[in-house]
Amino acid sequence: MSSAMVTYECADGIAEIGLNRPDKRNALSQELLDSLADAAERAASEARVAILHGTGPNFCAGLDLAETLSWVSDPATRHRHIRASERSRRRFDEIGRSPIPFIAAITGACVGGGFEIAAACHLRVADTTAFFALPEGQRGIYVGGGGSVRISRLAGVSLMTDMMLTGRVLTAEDGERFGIVTYLADRGGALEKARELAKQIGENEEAVNWAVVSALPRLRDLSYDDGLFAESLVIDSVMSRTDGSTERLKQFLEKRAKPLGTPAAGELSDKHEGR
Repeated sequence: MSSAMVTYECADGIAEIGLNRPDKRNALSQELLDSLADAAERAASEARVAILHGTGPNFCAGLDLAETLSWVSDPATRHRHIRASERSRRRFDEIGRSPIPFIAAITGACVGGGFEIAAACHLRVADTTAFFALPEGQRGIYVGGGGSVRISRLAGVSLMTDMMLTGRVLTAEDGERFGIVTYLADRGGALEKARELAKQIGENEEAVNWAVVSALPRLRDLSYDDGLFAESLVIDSVMSRTDGSTERLKQFLEKRAKPLGTPAAGELSDKHEGR
């Protein structure tokens, strides 16, 4: 499946969804968002893991401002911007509330609405060309795809406030330091690293992947006691949805399971040396 705005491929349980407006740095028009939501829904029905990436050198430069200006410049159509924001939040929920894990492979611009999409994904891999910004404050608008919740929880309210008020731009290395980037890849290596992670995640029990991406964001919003109670319900749900847990535990006890492994050589020492 592919469209003018979004590409879609699925093989071996891994769906790859590409934002496909490279000449516009993959800016988010309403047509692209609709196609993205359709692709995310399809991935949830037929894949175990999904990867979201941009075609060309950029992940996504944010909202299509020309389309937005055509609405807000005319009082008769200004309400469309509010409705578009509501639609965007629903579209991004197809990713953030998906029953399967989504991995963002980020290169170049990850700005505004593009940052909001990346924050909706469950893991974010960025290569060294990636940069992050929230220029809405300088454009006279406000984040409208759920970023007030997702980005502030990911990066912290203080950092998001700074980025929106001052236009501060973060490098990929900054993103890793602030917890926005889950994995930092060499230039041109984001998609390959995302594929490596997707293959690894796809080997998990589907019920466990579902519990991780579905339960954790909701448990965070509960009180301590309610969270512990809900956790027990999630455990019961996972164990009742799969027969794989018994076999996997046997494999571990009988030393047939793949070893956990250790951090890559030099990884810990590099970080301790202030890399």
